[in-house]
Amino acid sequence: MQKLILITGSTDGIGLETARKLSAEGHNILLHGRNPAKLEAAKRTLGGDVEGYVADLSEMADVEELAKSVAAKHGKIDVLINNAGVFKVPDEITAIGLDVRFVVNTLAPYVLTRRLLPVMDTSGRIINLSSAAQAPVNLDALAGQVRLSDMDAYAQSKLAITIWSRELAKELPDGPVVVAVNPGSLLASKMVQEGFGVAGNDLSIGADILVRAALSDEFATASGKYFDNDAGRFGEPHSDALDPEKSGKLMGVIEDVLANTTR
Repeated sequence: MQKLILITGSTDGIGLETARKLSAEGHNILLHGRNPAKLEAAKRTLGGDVEGYVADLSEMADVEELAKSVAAKHGKIDVLINNAGVFKVPDEITAIGLDVRFVVNTLAPYVLTRRLLPVMDTSGRIINLSSAAQAPVNLDALAGQVRLSDMDAYAQSKLAITIWSRELAKELPDGPVVVAVNPGSLLASKMVQEGFGVAGNDLSIGADILVRAALSDEFATASGKYFDNDAGRFGEPHSDALDPEKSGKLMGVIEDVLANTTR
């Protein structure tokens, strides 16, 4: 069955490779990127009548507009892949004082997902990009009150998205499915090349698992789970994600931060 699939951060790297594979299987892809020129290039790569949406996910107004635009045009989204992420950036702090890693990697996908839930039915899937790098979240840093190193901010933002994936799944027992996926360590994305100075492993390793997460039966009953593609199986995330008290506190801070940024 042909599906409509929105992939954030799909102008290069794992996102574009995933889009290419899904498009080749006949699915309708909604591309997203921050740079209009790169978005047009990605559309040409896929060919056909591919839709593209420009939005800077470090700006909550852009996130809200992206959700509105997609929902206004499409009565139903089958799959949302929250792939966009940042690690090392020129400007680490946003105009409103938040760490851009938390904004793009954690908060933006949360807001986008919440806004698109009305156009997803119980058979839909929400796939959130996690990482093998997960570290306990400094809630003050999430709130913009403490500065972190690049690696600390990235790892904490990835645990945070893993936690909210599990918590949202609990809210939606009948679906859509919500899963967090580590697509594989040190894949050959621009983020890895710039952040670690290595060429990285084949992007298809990550794209293939995202395609499976979007389409395969093995993920149909996986809501709330974490898939570790380094191990090739569902596994346990960082222990903090399994701690109800820590998860609850993190969700409270997310809601508090968003209440002050999406008014």
